[in-house]
Amino acid sequence: MYEEAAELISNAKRVTAFTGAGISVESGIPAFRGEEGLWNKYDPIMADISFFLNNPLESWKMIKEVFYDFFGEAEPNTAHYVLAEMELSGIIKTVITQNVDNLHQESGSKNVVEFHGTSQKLICVNCYKKHKIENIDLIILPPKCPDCCGLLKPDFVFFGEGIPEHARNKAFLEADKSDLFIIVGTTGEVTPASSIPQLAKRNGAKIIEVNIESSTFTRDITDIFLKGKATVELENLMEYL
Repeated sequence: MYEEAAELISNAKRVTAFTGAGISVESGIPAFRGEEGLWNKYDPIMADISFFLNNPLESWKMIKEVFYDFFGEAEPNTAHYVLAEMELSGIIKTVITQNVDNLHQESGSKNVVEFHGTSQKLICVNCYKKHKIENIDLIILPPKCPDCCGLLKPDFVFFGEGIPEHARNKAFLEADKSDLFIIVGTTGEVTPASSIPQLAKRNGAKIIEVNIESSTFTRDITDIFLKGKATVELENLMEYL
């Protein structure tokens, strides 16, 4: 199957990687959904935009603990580095990620579409100015905008918010242009992100999927399913390339 996958990649004109929470699990970041998911430990209402705006301190206590105290310790793993190497080698053009952890960029990937935004910036809900997280002190919660003293929120998509227009447009453009998608570590249950590989498939793209378990993609659109940990499967695939 590695040989078949490598042949599809070698013959493709434009390859896009599409990643989800599963690629970061081996960096110590648990998925949000599933038996061991974060939403079994934390109430997802904390990440709802309406709740956040009405209860910023309560939301920010969870946000700081999960996305900055905990996620902040995570480092890229082999799977992130393999995708960065694939981009550097010209094998893949773009990484579309549903993750907000910045691990693709830390591993060296340059052309990354952060479909759900990023934890590395905060945005003011009053003046809409964005600030790098390293420039904001999270000791006092909720953090306030240095410019207008408005409430700051992480610059990622909360429940009840839409996908950033520039990320949406670029992601779906890649689905239109690419003739091969490499799906890594995502169940295909989160919309509208899950419709991106679906669109690519409808446009004739081949689909290689790397997942520890089968997903909605496996039975619907996947051409080659490499079952296993992202670190192992991508490293093995890279050897064949």
